[in-house]
Amino acid sequence: MDGAGERRPPTMADVAEVAGVSHQTVSRVLSDHPNVREATRARVLQAIAELGYRPNSAARTLVTRRSRTLGVVAANTTLFGPASILAGLERAARQEDYLVASVGLEELTEHALGKALERLGSWGVDGVVVMTPHRHTVAALARLPQPFPIVTVEGGHDLDLPGVAVDQFAGARAITAHLLSLGHTTIWHVAGPGEWIEAEGRLQGWRAALESAGLPVPPHLTGDWSPASGHAAGRLVAQAFRGGAGPRPTAVFAANDHMALGVVRALNEAGVRMPAEIAVAGFDDLPEGAYITPPLTTVRQDFTAVGRAGIDLLLRLIDEPGTPVSHVTIAPHLVVRASTAGGRRPGPGSVAARFSDAAGPAR
Repeated sequence: MDGAGERRPPTMADVAEVAGVSHQTVSRVLSDHPNVREATRARVLQAIAELGYRPNSAARTLVTRRSRTLGVVAANTTLFGPASILAGLERAARQEDYLVASVGLEELTEHALGKALERLGSWGVDGVVVMTPHRHTVAALARLPQPFPIVTVEGGHDLDLPGVAVDQFAGARAITAHLLSLGHTTIWHVAGPGEWIEAEGRLQGWRAALESAGLPVPPHLTGDWSPASGHAAGRLVAQAFRGGAGPRPTAVFAANDHMALGVVRALNEAGVRMPAEIAVAGFDDLPEGAYITPPLTTVRQDFTAVGRAGIDLLLRLIDEPGTPVSHVTIAPHLVVRASTAGGRRPGPGSVAARFSDAAGPAR
């Protein structure tokens, strides 16, 4: 190795020679094969360190049949939630010494999803995480060939597919219960787009909390996750508060923080005081939400935990083929700030009083 010319990089054969083992034994150590004596493994690892040997990734792929690359199929990554989940997946993969190859979808159709999986397969990925925010996307995925392990994220748990999801229902129920505990009995909801599984879970959680309190469920408004759609909804809330027919809304739960920001602006423009006249709450814990006036009460989703659980589940399926389908649910957390705090309190015996301890952990 020390000729007159440039020093060549050490090879697997050099490692085998220094360690006094065969080429195959070095391969087994590099692939973490269990059938290697600990003393032999230690000698090989010491030789690798002494020589500064770096395994050739292509050769290692041939030996281990692993590319150490994971695929991710994502859509709507301009939105806070999907972008944060993608970042969490990439971070968790790096911690496991895996690369991530991402394919973004402009349209969530079965054809587009199938083409994305084909492309990732041609790149030799070991497995794929598919972000499936729409119910029809999960159903389409279940119909497609799956030549490698696949895990869904935010696709719910209705189908027999391994997946990770935040408990949207529990988060929405907790934040509605928080508003009930403050004495609000007319709580409006600005829902997300109807095809989104997350929007559906938040809508159902809001409705369930009101029904459990024996309160009427007002018709919900619908937005598209944007502040503009929240602003339009907020104008309708302000109109109802200022003199619309029926009970006046005294609280609004928007299905994400961006729409809640639009609601806050509309109420400010209408001269409605928050939270004294109308309390406002959102979902996601957008960083900007803590710095508006008033700071926004919301539900925090642990996107780091979602990414970690998604990668852990995928690697388990890769390492242990035939593993039973597993569903992982991540708990959300209520974050109480001034947009709801300091408002009304329920009187003794009121329908909302029983919810004083039902709002979940405040942080």
